[in-house]
Amino acid sequence: MASKIQVTAGNVKIGGGAQVSIQSMLNVPSTDIEGSVRQAVELERAGCEIIRAAIPNMDAVKLIPALKQAVKAPIVADIHFDYKLALEACAAGVDKIRINPGNIGSDDRVKAVAKACKLRNIPIRIGVNSGSLEKEILAKYGHPTPQALCDSALYHASLLEKFDFNDIVLSMKSSTVSTMIKAYDLASQQCDYPLHLGVTEAGTERMGIIKSAAGLGSLLLHGIGDTIRVSLTADPVKEVYAAKDILNALDVRKSGVQFVSCPTCGRTRIDLVKIAGEVEDRLKDCKKNIKVAVMGCVVNGPGEAREADIGIAGGEGCGLLFKKGEIIRKVPEDRLVDALIDEINKMQ
Repeated sequence: MASKIQVTAGNVKIGGGAQVSIQSMLNVPSTDIEGSVRQAVELERAGCEIIRAAIPNMDAVKLIPALKQAVKAPIVADIHFDYKLALEACAAGVDKIRINPGNIGSDDRVKAVAKACKLRNIPIRIGVNSGSLEKEILAKYGHPTPQALCDSALYHASLLEKFDFNDIVLSMKSSTVSTMIKAYDLASQQCDYPLHLGVTEAGTERMGIIKSAAGLGSLLLHGIGDTIRVSLTADPVKEVYAAKDILNALDVRKSGVQFVSCPTCGRTRIDLVKIAGEVEDRLKDCKKNIKVAVMGCVVNGPGEAREADIGIAGGEGCGLLFKKGEIIRKVPEDRLVDALIDEINKMQ
C-alpha cells in the first residue's frame, strides 16, 4: 500500500501521500556536459520531475553542478560500487543518490555514505533488479523470484538502517512484468519505504510502453508506488510523455489532456487517423486538465463529446465541433484541427 515514510529530494517529496512523481535518466555520455545539460532541460520542459544521471567516474561529478544550475528538477547521481563517487556527489550538491550499499564494500564505507547523505538530507534509492541479486539469495531461491528481489532490497536497506539512516527509496525492477508486480506487492507489505516503480529493460518504444503500462498500472491502481520511470530504448523525453499518459489514463494524476478517439469504421468519411494524430501531437504539452474527444462519426461522437470537455465528430468531409455535448458549429475537414485547438486555447 502507499508508503508511510516520506523522503525529500530537492523540491520533490516522495511517498507519505505525496503525488506520484515522474522520473527519467539522461542517456548522453557523461563526458558531454553540454549535451547532458541540453537533454536535462528538454526533459524538464516535457514534465520530468526527477532527473537521474550516471556518475561512472570522478570526471562525471562535474555534471552535477552544471545540471543543478540549468534545471529546477532534483538531480539523482547513479552510482555503482565506488563509495567515493557517492561522497563526491554529495559534496557537489546532488539531491539524491542511487546506490546499493551491499556493493560498496565494508561497513566503514556504508557508514561514510550514510553520514554524508544524512548531513545534507540526501535520500538514497536502493535499486535491485533481476540481474543484480546476491549469490546467497540466488542460491536460496534458485532464480530471480519476486521474494528474492524483495529480500535483496530489504537486505540493502538494513545496511543503512544499521547506521540510523532511513531516508530510503526502494526499487525492485524486472524485465518480466509479472515478477516486478509481485516483488513490489511483497515489498509494500513488508516495509514502509517509498517505492520507485519500473519495468527494467522494457524494450523499444512500442513494447516498452505496453510493458510499463501493464506493470505500473497494475500496482498504481492498488495504491502501490510513489515515483515512476518508464524505461524505453528511445529518446528519454518519450519516457516522460509515456509516464504522464499512464498516470492520466489511471486517473492517478490529472495533468494535461485526456485524449479519447474512436478506432474508426466503415461509417468514417474523414481522415480521422491523421486528424487524431495531429490533435494529440499539438496538445502533448497542453497543461489544461481537460478531456478531448476525436470521433469518426455522429453515432458515438455526440455521446463521447458529452462526456468530454470538448470534441469533434466527423461527417462527410467535415466535422461537428462539440463543447460539453453541445454542438458549436460545423467545420470543413481541412479546418477541423485548427478550430478545435482554437477553442481549447480559449478554455480556462
